[in-house]
Amino acid sequence: MDEMLGEIVGMTVQVTGCDACLVYLLEQNSGEIVLRASQVPHAAEIGHLSMTVGQGVTGWVVENKSIVVLAENAPSDKRFMRLPGLVEDTYEAFCSVPLIAVGEVIGVINVHHKERHDHSPEEVSLITFIGEQMGGAIARARLEDENARLMEETQEMKRQLETRKLVERAKGILQYKFNLTEEEAYLRLRNESRRLRRPMRDLAEAIILTEDLARKASEPGTLDRDVEGD
Repeated sequence: MDEMLGEIVGMTVQVTGCDACLVYLLEQNSGEIVLRASQVPHAAEIGHLSMTVGQGVTGWVVENKSIVVLAENAPSDKRFMRLPGLVEDTYEAFCSVPLIAVGEVIGVINVHHKERHDHSPEEVSLITFIGEQMGGAIARARLEDENARLMEETQEMKRQLETRKLVERAKGILQYKFNLTEEEAYLRLRNESRRLRRPMRDLAEAIILTEDLARKASEPGTLDRDVEGD
């Protein structure tokens, strides 16, 4: 994602020769428009500076799915909202273009010039093209990230289920061997896990393995088979 955002900034700067380029993304969970990339360093603001849909020119672009082009005196526009920490908001010219994916706005590309700048139709068209093409790429990357997250959550659920099964089996063994209640068996497992500083799963596996070996050794003919094998 960061590489894609960097590509957007780089291509936009190359096309427009601007003094600053900012990229905002619409967060799916919160619905906020968050600063995610910048030509000018903004370490403290990236990922933290945000606004709501409809707020400022950027929020207006998201809400209306439209382009805003201001050749001069951009801060005087009635939709303009000054954000703390952004020197770009003091610049003269401003162009804001939506990032589009499957017909929906997922973010905004903002282009700033320190001096008056007449954005040519070709320039605006190229920024729009970047927004459309990279918007689709970002949407696909987000989907891949979401799929990876869901896969990891599924694997974690499987690990937790397997651990629960092992602990339940180990508890049963302790209950049977030492005539313990279920709670007493669990407390013994937990306390030993803490004392040994080992995960409860490891302790449960050790108990189960010991019990399986003991049962196998007690089976009739086991010793004879082992001797023959030697």
